[in-house]
Amino acid sequence: MSTHGAAAETRTRAWGAWLVVCVVWGTTYLGIKVALETIPPFVMGGLRYVIAGALLALILRARGHRLPARSTWGAIAVVSLFMIGFGNGGVVWAEQSLSSGLTAVLIGTSPFWMVGVDALLRQRQRAHLRQWLGLAIGFAGIVILVWPDITAGGEPGRNFGWGVVAVQLACAGWAIGSAYTKRHVLPGDVLGSAALQMIFGGIVMMIAATALGEWSHLSWTPKTTAAFAYLTIAGSLIAFACFSYALKHLDVAIVSLYSYVNPVIAVALGALLLGEPFNVRMLVAAAVIVVGILVVRRK
Repeated sequence: MSTHGAAAETRTRAWGAWLVVCVVWGTTYLGIKVALETIPPFVMGGLRYVIAGALLALILRARGHRLPARSTWGAIAVVSLFMIGFGNGGVVWAEQSLSSGLTAVLIGTSPFWMVGVDALLRQRQRAHLRQWLGLAIGFAGIVILVWPDITAGGEPGRNFGWGVVAVQLACAGWAIGSAYTKRHVLPGDVLGSAALQMIFGGIVMMIAATALGEWSHLSWTPKTTAAFAYLTIAGSLIAFACFSYALKHLDVAIVSLYSYVNPVIAVALGALLLGEPFNVRMLVAAAVIVVGILVVRRK
């Protein structure tokens, strides 16, 4: 096969991997909400990623692939801390007080964070007035979305506010980890790197679970066990490996577009299966957030 043909095939696979991320991660918000009924957030995230990472590592070893050299583990650990520790950790923490659909809509700000962090890390490149305008528009969308609940007062309002903050920390962590991945020489074996990222990130979340005393609150039911299994196999083992592959072979701005698709799937599933609220305000807010992102991304 010619070099051009091989490059075309790789790009086709990368787009296929991106589509898997769009669909599967859109369903994981529902899975997280169900699993949280009996499984504490950091216990769930830690076990999920350690198991998925270990399974991927075993599969790779069985196929004769070596894991990345230990000299690269430091860089992989940094990526794991931000993308899984902060990224997924913020999401599961937030869904304790936010609906699955609302969490997904708030995660829709990820492209702004990813493009913004990417721009800040570029040498000799400053944020333009257009980017600041996009930030202001996107922030206005978030305010429209969450203001009535935050100002409701009492414990529910405070918990809701912390949930919103946790989601934005998740977006920032994911953006920093993605940008770091693109700028540092990580192993050519993307799947091997993904396996170690999941293991390291899962360990970080399990440490957090231990520090917060979550293990004593862990219990299992058939429903939460099924949700956890789906999150581990589809949401982590398959989708995270696909994300890593897409991120290596596609532009970060293109990969970040998965977060446009995820909210649509998450909101629909949350409304249909969990009876979560869905109203015009959510539509308007989501539209304003998208406009802000498009302003930031516009060349």
